Amino acid sequence: MDFWWPGAARPARAIALVGAVALMYGTLVHLAQLAAGGWDPYPSLPNWLAVYFVSLTVLDPLAAVLLLRQRKVGLVLGCAVLVSDSAANGYANYILDSSPGITTGRIGHAVVTVLAVTFTAAATQLWSAARSQPHGRKASWLR
Repeated sequence: MDFWWPGAARPARAIALVGAVALMYGTLVHLAQLAAGGWDPYPSLPNWLAVYFVSLTVLDPLAAVLLLRQRKVGLVLGCAVLVSDSAANGYANYILDSSPGITTGRIGHAVVTVLAVTFTAAATQLWSAARSQPHGRKASWLR
């Protein structure tokens, strides 16, 4: 099974796969929100926040693919996406939403936050097994 993150230990391979699956799940969530809401899936949010959430339909799968390809930039982008998604969800669910108590959005925020913290902590363990650049090429944008 050396085709998957070659040279990496089994736990590193598992962490990378779980991270990529979580990012792809995020892609599906944002695509579903776009499908349900059309070009304005977040009408109650400020434009900057709505644009950010829509941008995750591109950033989530990009991070997942780069992570699956064993790229360090995939680790960095994956952490950035998850941490910023957690912050954006926190803002949307605690600052903008005045509903009292536990809501579906707040549960989702908790899940994204746990993923962000866990993946960021795990990324430090994956760093040495990740590649800086594609095999057989000079440095490229995939570094």
